Amino acid sequence: MIKFRKVRYKNFLSTGNEFTEIDLSRKKTTLIIGANGSGKSTLLDALTFGLFGRAFRKIPKTALVNSINEKQCCVEVEFQIGRTQYRVMRSIKPNKFEIYRDGKMLHQDASVRDYQAILEQQILKLNYKSFTQVVVLGSSTFTPFMQLNTPERRAIIEDILDIQIFSVMKECLRQRSSTLRNEYNEIKTNIKIGENKIQSQEDAMKRLEENREEMISKLTKDINEHEEKTIEYKTNIRADMANVATCMNLISDEDAVRQSLQKMLSDEKEFENERRKFIKELEFYDNNDECPTCKQDIESDHKDHIVSDRSINIKEIDQRLTTYSDSIQRINTRLEEINEVHKELAESQKMIQQEQNLIDTNEKYINKLQLQINELEAQEHTEHDKETLEKYRKALEVLQGMEQNASEQKHYHELADILLRDSGIKTKIIRQYLPIMNKLINKYLASMEFFVQFELDEEFNEQIKSRYRDNFSYSSFSEGEKMRIDLSLLFTWRSIAKLKNSVNTNLLILDEVFDSSLDEGGTDEFLKILHTLDDNTNTFIISHKGESMNEKFNNIIEFEKTNNFSKIV
Repeated sequence: MIKFRKVRYKNFLSTGNEFTEIDLSRKKTTLIIGANGSGKSTLLDALTFGLFGRAFRKIPKTALVNSINEKQCCVEVEFQIGRTQYRVMRSIKPNKFEIYRDGKMLHQDASVRDYQAILEQQILKLNYKSFTQVVVLGSSTFTPFMQLNTPERRAIIEDILDIQIFSVMKECLRQRSSTLRNEYNEIKTNIKIGENKIQSQEDAMKRLEENREEMISKLTKDINEHEEKTIEYKTNIRADMANVATCMNLISDEDAVRQSLQKMLSDEKEFENERRKFIKELEFYDNNDECPTCKQDIESDHKDHIVSDRSINIKEIDQRLTTYSDSIQRINTRLEEINEVHKELAESQKMIQQEQNLIDTNEKYINKLQLQINELEAQEHTEHDKETLEKYRKALEVLQGMEQNASEQKHYHELADILLRDSGIKTKIIRQYLPIMNKLINKYLASMEFFVQFELDEEFNEQIKSRYRDNFSYSSFSEGEKMRIDLSLLFTWRSIAKLKNSVNTNLLILDEVFDSSLDEGGTDEFLKILHTLDDNTNTFIISHKGESMNEKFNNIIEFEKTNNFSKIV
């Protein structure tokens, strides 16, 4: 869910050099009032400019900068998706466009257009057209859904149903199909080339004579060179094996040394334990003058005798520990020497293995060359040409297999193209949701006491019937009736978007819906609908009616223009 937090703007249209800030999430219903030209609808223009780089109304970008201050036009929009906080900042003079995620600005290597695509496709998952159909309903400058052409209506519905991915897939399929056609044509060309190679080889085999002796001489020379290398490797192995034997002699005492070290460490530990025991006993006699068990005084002679004996014992143990420490040091030095020998031994063994691998490789290669010589000596001079011909034929078989595979892929792409057309998967999904859409539209119409049977077909053309089954069109209704239809569609799109989790937001802004098109009864019924919306919806109503509706809203924001600058009263 997109939870809009606030919008701030300055030097934007009639707004001055101080930020105008509007909280978008605090109150369930907010009425925005003020005289004509006071800056009420500026909220819509600022919000859409911040998010999409264009005003809600048809105002050129250059005209958005306050005509008095002429610089430092800035809009900031804060919103939350899940636990992630976002802030979008866009300004004119100077031109800036920045997106912040949890306080850190997103990398701006991409162009402005790509940066905008990141905001719409990856973050908001909402474009301008869908925003102006689901989040806002404007005044006369806005084109309602019912006044859009069929492709535009379809685009809105696809966004709401979150099925635009199929359009993306279709474009990817189109590109892949183009690549496949090129690959198929290339395979066909290569097949023709392969057929020509086979024909040329068959003709050549009738004319060419193979100089087998020259080939045999070349192979023999190659064998001799590799045999010399093999002799060199075997010589090196013998030297390395001698070094291995030397190393093994140098470390022959390793087991005895390690056992001796283990024994000394064990004895050292026992002496240390005994020393701690004696020290503990001395500490006892130092701290106690009576037996803790029988509570009798400890005789001083006995105490002195014990202390003297234990001091001598500790001194003897210390002497032994010193001797053991020196011996352990000498053993560790010997172990270090052994480890160095092990390294040299491992290196020699590694070299032996590498050289043996080279010998094995050489011998296999020599055997391969010898087989070739034997075949040349036994075969006629055309055998090589036959092998070449067979290679060409196998290559042709591979190409023919690739041609068949490409043909199958082409068939699958054609099937996928049928599925991804507007009349395919997307239409099937739309058919599933059309009854729900029509039911919701009629529900909201009835809530505003507009009793007609409204129905959209698969092409998103409307059919409107009265209770007496008379047929109407959208254009045949009054402005107030059209507004009821527009509002019903708006609420329906929001409900469907929430159901699909495609465009779920807390924000709903309605610009001047009460001022001319809705009568008092329609206004009351509409306000009832607003109060039935879920608790997460924050509705902003821009109106001229003012005080007559103040008590029906949780919050009132009043704009006025002073000294040519708009501000909140």
